[in-house]
Amino acid sequence: MRARQPVHCNRVVCWVSSWEPMPHGQFLYGPRVPNRMSKIPTEKLDRLVERWEAIQHELNAGPGQDVFTRLTKEFASLDPVVATYREYTGLVDEIAGLEAMRDDPATEREMAMMAEDELERLEQELGEVTDRLQIQLLPKDAADDGDAILEIRAGTGGDEAALFAADLFRMYTRYAETHGWRIEVISVSENDLGGYKELVASIRGEGVFARLKFESGVHRVQRVPETEAGGRIHTSAATVAVLPEAEDVDIEVRPEDIRIDTMRASGAGGQHVNRTDSAVRITHLPTGIIVVSAEKSQHQNRKLAMQVLKSRLYDMERARADTERSQERRSQVGSGDRSQRIRTYNFPQGRVTDHRINLTLHKLDAILAGAALDELIDALITDHQAQQLSDMESHATI
Repeated sequence: MRARQPVHCNRVVCWVSSWEPMPHGQFLYGPRVPNRMSKIPTEKLDRLVERWEAIQHELNAGPGQDVFTRLTKEFASLDPVVATYREYTGLVDEIAGLEAMRDDPATEREMAMMAEDELERLEQELGEVTDRLQIQLLPKDAADDGDAILEIRAGTGGDEAALFAADLFRMYTRYAETHGWRIEVISVSENDLGGYKELVASIRGEGVFARLKFESGVHRVQRVPETEAGGRIHTSAATVAVLPEAEDVDIEVRPEDIRIDTMRASGAGGQHVNRTDSAVRITHLPTGIIVVSAEKSQHQNRKLAMQVLKSRLYDMERARADTERSQERRSQVGSGDRSQRIRTYNFPQGRVTDHRINLTLHKLDAILAGAALDELIDALITDHQAQQLSDMESHATI
């Protein structure tokens, strides 16, 4: 018989790393990891399952279109959580059954050892499912599932900054195409070299804001400009703002708070630009926000300009509420502080560095083509989720 292994204890449980015969023929076992049940709010999850089942009944009853749309959206948000929770409870039950068999005095030694091997695998799987479930239970940004307004403005660097702004827009356009999103330019101001002094666009699709909200901030580029005869590396910058597109229920704009002006569209030329007063400028009097849309249709311009105005007002309200809740959030990755330098694109070295998480990828061309942008965004989302989990654990111990 092998020598007995010492029993290790912490404040919660005691365990050993392998089976040992006891005087009465039983085996001494214990969990190799602390009990994960305490990390999962099972009562809350049980209520989510009840709500998930209730929604199914309501949908089967054939509600009206508005109710159907709302219930479908709610069901889609709950469904993955319920699936993971059922996977979790199934593992917990399976582990309990194997532990009971292993600890049963009537269980043969070989069967007990087989049960112990299976428990090792299941407990590792339970840990992975628990982590996934905890992430699914993190507080959700109400705007994550919605569309977004993308604003790109040239910063320091003159014409080179405007060219870089155009590069960024092409990057986001290609990225949107890979995700099946629709992108529509609302307004654009170009320079003589084809760069963008300012561009505003709407991006529509599933989870647009959730994926792009971490792009807000100052993007810096280091490269030799096309206009540089001496081959010197210049540093330029462009500012990106990603705003959640506001629904009518999110923000109300009173008619007396806005002034709408029509004017002749400016641009590179052409009959339509020169002869039609189709551009629309909306001024929000209480805040001084000015939005311009200069497409061909005046009616469409009014709609697009109002859409951008509502999104900017909605973003201001979100920022005010965030500041009131916690001043510390302004320093976090997800704060959307657009004065913060977040990323550097270094052409000579072919690298992109995100300064918020100290991540460098030598995939400059692939990132600017939109193909490798997900690698940066996924890392930022993971970091943000880890910070949320850490904050929740800190508050739980207070």
